[in-house]
Amino acid sequence: MTDTQTHTSASDPVLPDPAARPATGGDVLVEVMRRHGITHAFGVISIHNLPLVEAVDRDLTFVEMRHEAAAVNAADAFARVTGGIGVALTSTGTGAGNAAGSMLEALTAGSRVLHITGQIESEWVGSNRGVIHEVPAQLEMLTAISKGAACVPSAETVAQSLELAIATILAAPHGPYSLEWPSDLQYLAQPDAQVDGSPVPVPVPMPEAPDEDELAAAVDVLASARRPALWLGGGADGAGTQIRALADRLGAAIFTSNSGRAIVPEDHDLVIGNFASTPSGAALLGDADVLLSIGTHFRSNETRTYSLPLPVQHVQVDVDPAAIGRVHPAKVGVRGDASSVVAALLDRVTGSDTEAGWRERVTRVRHEVRDQLSGYIGGYAEICRELRGQLPRESVVARDVTIPSSQWGNRLLELYSRDTNVFPLGGGIGQGLAMGVGATAARPEAPTVVIAGDGGLAVHLGELASLRGLGGSCVVLVFNDSGYGVLRNMQEANGLDRAGVDLWTPHFEDLASAMGMPYWRTGSPGTFGPALAAALDTGRPTLVEVDVTALDPTPGAFTPPVHIPQPDHGGGA
Repeated sequence: MTDTQTHTSASDPVLPDPAARPATGGDVLVEVMRRHGITHAFGVISIHNLPLVEAVDRDLTFVEMRHEAAAVNAADAFARVTGGIGVALTSTGTGAGNAAGSMLEALTAGSRVLHITGQIESEWVGSNRGVIHEVPAQLEMLTAISKGAACVPSAETVAQSLELAIATILAAPHGPYSLEWPSDLQYLAQPDAQVDGSPVPVPVPMPEAPDEDELAAAVDVLASARRPALWLGGGADGAGTQIRALADRLGAAIFTSNSGRAIVPEDHDLVIGNFASTPSGAALLGDADVLLSIGTHFRSNETRTYSLPLPVQHVQVDVDPAAIGRVHPAKVGVRGDASSVVAALLDRVTGSDTEAGWRERVTRVRHEVRDQLSGYIGGYAEICRELRGQLPRESVVARDVTIPSSQWGNRLLELYSRDTNVFPLGGGIGQGLAMGVGATAARPEAPTVVIAGDGGLAVHLGELASLRGLGGSCVVLVFNDSGYGVLRNMQEANGLDRAGVDLWTPHFEDLASAMGMPYWRTGSPGTFGPALAAALDTGRPTLVEVDVTALDPTPGAFTPPVHIPQPDHGGGA
């Protein structure tokens, strides 16, 4: 043997023995995550979260994202698909600021996201002396964008802080929580030195059972219904079986918000779905004599900016007492969890006096609104049919804000369970791809599809690398019209100048090659189905481009239902 084979150079690094690795706060985080069945965290590694990322990556699953906003979006989607908690790990300062927009999305959606951000060393917090990544008012910012926010006060109270955060997330109504964790306390925290960090009982901010007087009043109204209708929002999640039984008993039309889609599977013959604002849907709703709404906000874009006529006889069910009657007057309000309230109504509503032919009319309108939209969207209809025909029922469709999503993806593309409907409820562009990463991690047994436009995809192009690194079956559909098509249409429809909507667009085939992703270009009739089948057959991340200009028949224009004030050019008195 030579000297170089028998001796170690003094310049060679001496690697520490993994068995001698000191415990850190990362081990406390892992212990709490395991206690709650949380398997994944999404994040961006930083000097201010090193021990946390190291522990999660070693003992659980850490998914590397390229941007903090995308990490929160991915955690958000993971929570929606699994029904559990999504964890996002970010840096402090700019990193926490980057996460803010996506935390607002999670707050809007009531999503179960635990956002753990680093913080500068505890002795410098609030000193405003220019410590790297210091933001003096960071906690105030986090409080504004979260259901709750706090800073870990000591190395011994880490588990307590995490448990309180999780209890806040799980308390109805759900929402995200931000926890600052000073970097020195991440290293100093020891699992065996924690004060009581057992799970915090989730507070119940409502009566455990629905109020009997409220139930009795609701039953009286429902019993009088001749032409009943239901409107389901996201707050009806978890009550689908009971709602379906009640709708069948009453013969009630089922309208939904976008967030309430597929709580009752959309192939049920009473489901109108997210079509209330269409002419045929509005006419049916206008003829209904009783409306039972469950867990909905009656959002502006689903009610023609609050101008959609709704039945006066209105029973509103919501976990939040403040929501009852806030948008549309409620004759009867029932406070409580949707599952318990609807189960109680089922016990009490024993029959119905539904008008002859009402149920059949509901089913006719169900088909009518779909046929009308399918005809209007031209070549998109083929894509919609192929997606539904080739995807398993349990596949998640993660949609960004783009014409295919807003025009037909949020209505015509049939869904069968709410956890497959992942989209930015707050309307922010560019979040769909990262949500697709989270969905792919959450449901590896079924392929995920991302629907995005070229403009929205460009917001977080780097997350293609995150998806490629994660692996799994995910088809990214990019609908390329070289710009912001929705805003072009708004400008044209309202007589505005065309500005800021025509974008330089990447060459997506080259982009896919750089990412090591198989690629197909489609658009003309008959090309999408084979491309989708081939992409799904790979079982890995793929990119399918749809050239919108090649669609035939040409789709009708889509203008979002957003009110644009018009100037009054009339003369004075």
